[in-house]
Amino acid sequence: MGLVNFLAYLAIMMGIYGILSLSLNLQYGFTGLANFGQVAFFCLGAYTSTIIVLVFKIPFFFGLLGAMVVAGFFGYIISVPTANLREDYWAIATLAAAEVVRIFFLNEDWVVGGGPYQGGSFGIGGIPQPLRSLFSASTYPFFYLAIVLVCLFATYIVINAITRAPFGRVIKSIRTGDNLPQVLGKNVKRFRMKVMAIGGSFGGMAGCLWAHYHGFVSPNQFLPLETFIIWAMVIVGGKANNKGAILGAVIILIFYNSTRFLKDYLPIEEVTLASLRMVAIGILIVAAMLFMKEGLIKEKKITY
Repeated sequence: MGLVNFLAYLAIMMGIYGILSLSLNLQYGFTGLANFGQVAFFCLGAYTSTIIVLVFKIPFFFGLLGAMVVAGFFGYIISVPTANLREDYWAIATLAAAEVVRIFFLNEDWVVGGGPYQGGSFGIGGIPQPLRSLFSASTYPFFYLAIVLVCLFATYIVINAITRAPFGRVIKSIRTGDNLPQVLGKNVKRFRMKVMAIGGSFGGMAGCLWAHYHGFVSPNQFLPLETFIIWAMVIVGGKANNKGAILGAVIILIFYNSTRFLKDYLPIEEVTLASLRMVAIGILIVAAMLFMKEGLIKEKKITY
């Protein structure tokens, strides 16, 4: 039963990170936005849903919607002053924005309405899981997996529709530079802001699903390293290809979770093993960029 539970956990994580990978792929793969702050949306979604459901006793569905709205709004806000920046400055600005979000939740210690939420560096526990009382401990992971897969499928359908629509043609032209879309009369800044908002909202969805599955959130779970892992998924799977983004999430998570068992066979400390795991993922990214520059699944060229 232990193996079955582990596989259910792994599948849930694949679904959640698949949503994150799809959202980053929309921003970077299709639009060319070097978003190094993807973890900010993940963090905001987790905390927003936690506050809505745990403190205000509002059902999970509204926590999910709230997470998407807040994360999407944050993506829109941070793109207002940065939308006209060059790619390298954009990366620095988004990375800084993500750290601002994490440090805010790390240092705030207020209590909402005398409720159970205190936050701060100790994190928040006791986050309720949707419809938990209807299932046993052995069957609930499969129910939650179904929720995650529905959200992943919805994310894929929406982003796929967006990138195949006229909106998708514009953002793909932005990826090659500002000159072409500007000549065609397109407001480049506005399109970038919309993409950041849409991608951010799906990142918030992933954060909500992650928080309610684990039942605990802490600012130290949303370090910049998380963004690095999501980038690895997009690069290895294939940028500007939604199926590739999901495949990348599957491969990276299989690799990331399977290597933890090496401590049972090799005389390596857990801290050292964790560091080596990230080094190995970095090597995997370099190999993909050298030998598979377009990732495992290449971008599908669509003729209009």
